[in-house]
Amino acid sequence: MQLNFAAREVAIKLVYYGPGLSGKTTNLRALHQLVTEDCKGRLMTLETKDDRTLFFDMLPLVFHGLASATAEDARSTGLSLRVKVFTVPGQVIHASTRKLVLQGADGVAFIADSRRSETQSNAASFLDLKANLEDLGRAIGDMPVVIQFNKRDLPDVRPEAEVLALAQRGKEPVYQAVATSGAGVAETFVGLLHLTYSRLDREHQLSGKLAITPPELLELVSQRLGGASGQTLLGACLGGFRA
Repeated sequence: MQLNFAAREVAIKLVYYGPGLSGKTTNLRALHQLVTEDCKGRLMTLETKDDRTLFFDMLPLVFHGLASATAEDARSTGLSLRVKVFTVPGQVIHASTRKLVLQGADGVAFIADSRRSETQSNAASFLDLKANLEDLGRAIGDMPVVIQFNKRDLPDVRPEAEVLALAQRGKEPVYQAVATSGAGVAETFVGLLHLTYSRLDREHQLSGKLAITPPELLELVSQRLGGASGQTLLGACLGGFRA
């Protein structure tokens, strides 16, 4: 997190992690379509030589004027939240790039492929995430993480009852998605942002310093993602502990 009190700007880095072709890039492209024009920057990509994946995508979102209605100084100056959203390449050969992109992340969305045939790839990628965080001096238990089971429209996916059972056994909030149609994309993003900002608020007392609470931020950001309430988006979570 980068915090500029003079400019009243908070910059948060979110990383979408997961196996190759699980839908990380598709999530970012769908998110770019959902967010209002005044908030989004250009979606930037760097292609790899094999043309099957991206080194990373960087999607800058800037939410201006997120001011608390209860703070006079906030009403006059507002608050800007800059969210930088990255993906990592899923292929094994790009391990060093994944670690580089993960450095400095405030929160992680793990994008899993819902098909049974991809169970092993999902598990290997999650272990890779854990190992890379440890190499960076961080424990996965201390990192805000949400899990998205993507590609729910394809054959041979884990049934919802099975995904629900997995969600209830773990601590990470779990969402279902069909990123190609945009379903579940906003829910996953808002869930991760809420979890991440709430953690940062506890650690740095941002509510007092910037005059906006996590619930207020949740609603204001949600308005810029199509108008659904923040609580409605969070309500799509199947399990795990929420902030």
